[in-house]
Amino acid sequence: MRHSSGGKWTLLLLAMSMSCQTYNNKISSYYNHLSTGEFDAAGKELDNNRFLRLKRNRLLYQMEKGKVAFLRGDYQQSNNCLNAADSLLESHFNAVLDQGIGLLLNPAMQQYRGEDFEKLLIHYYKSLNYLQLRQHEDAVVEARRITLKNDALNDRKNNNDRKYANDAFALMLQGMIYESVNNINDAFISYRNAADIFLKTTDTAYYGVKMPAQLQQDLLHMAYLNGFGTELSYYEKQFNTTYTPPKKEEGGDLILFWENGLAPVKTENNFFFTLTKNGLGSVGFTNEETNLFIPFDFRLFPKENAGKLGYMETFRVAFPKYMEQPLYYTNASISANAAPAVPLEKIEDVNQLAFRTLQERFIKEMSLALTRLAIKKLAEHQLKKENETAAQVFDGLAFLTEKADTRNWQSLPHAIYYVRIPLKKGRNDISLQLSNVHGQTNTVKLQVEGNGMLQARHYSSLQRG
Repeated sequence: MRHSSGGKWTLLLLAMSMSCQTYNNKISSYYNHLSTGEFDAAGKELDNNRFLRLKRNRLLYQMEKGKVAFLRGDYQQSNNCLNAADSLLESHFNAVLDQGIGLLLNPAMQQYRGEDFEKLLIHYYKSLNYLQLRQHEDAVVEARRITLKNDALNDRKNNNDRKYANDAFALMLQGMIYESVNNINDAFISYRNAADIFLKTTDTAYYGVKMPAQLQQDLLHMAYLNGFGTELSYYEKQFNTTYTPPKKEEGGDLILFWENGLAPVKTENNFFFTLTKNGLGSVGFTNEETNLFIPFDFRLFPKENAGKLGYMETFRVAFPKYMEQPLYYTNASISANAAPAVPLEKIEDVNQLAFRTLQERFIKEMSLALTRLAIKKLAEHQLKKENETAAQVFDGLAFLTEKADTRNWQSLPHAIYYVRIPLKKGRNDISLQLSNVHGQTNTVKLQVEGNGMLQARHYSSLQRG
């Protein structure tokens, strides 16, 4: 049976409209299993999800697969996946072709290259994996790679203190790794660099995180152990405190990381712009609701072509928008061997990072999106001169293919907290108390063997409020 050309177009438009689901919709089964702690089922959903196995989504697949293995306690498998993700990030790919796909279709069809904070958090998980496996030399390699990634981010953002150009948490983690192998000089440098990021801000808060009191103590302690008297005095004044060397415990120390909740998911937000000229004669796009004027990016769209488009022509732009996942637990405290409980401190606010870094690049990416639409509109005008019906079909397809890239590493936590507590030699009974939004407390029991070293553990509570 032959289909008419109209029938073919109807089927195509129907198929494309069905493809307009967000990334969260397409992995909902996996995400639901994850949030209820069904990690084996979540892993199977990942393997059976054809969308995640597409070439353009390989990075997401490896990151999600690595996170699920981490949650199951399969640290070697987790690192296998995260190393694969790292290799994808460092691999050479045809950036020009990839950008061309994004311009002609939409950014969701490009290879996913990860958010800047996602790339750095890969090293957080790999480092914890290596520490759990007692592969300390490999953990130190990750610490050094954190420096390389952080420096690259800093260079790309031109050392702009008003943008996400450094990651204080990554540097704190680096210091902990160096300290775990008794490299006190490099540990001092890492803690110092992290503290300086907070001190540069007006309220010593960085992307939703106040400078942890534990970071202050760790920096002062490393300065003391290194014999850096000048630096010790300087940071005592900065922190408005006097350092007192702590009593060294035979069992060493435990650093516990608590991952609370789930990162925000991306949805789609529509903006409407009109092609105009501003008072200075510049050609660009105006959004009436926000009075925002975004000039043409003439590197991608020759200036002479702008005049071929009709002024006051309207463009619909689909842009990603984060949606916060409500928290079930709000705070936590910990006690060891029935000692008084101490609170955990926030060390990384993934939720804040997601919202603010998207906002920081809004103008740049919106300009690219508008240029993409202008190219399509120009093609439509040229086609209209030859075939009115074909031009209408092209306009319909352009409307349907205009969608935001809603992909992100969704198994990341809402925020990461930590605490450092001393251990006695031998068995230590740890109680982690989690307080939820209803004022109720849930106690998690852990056992840690004090061995005289600095150890790291983690606990994840992924429930959504």
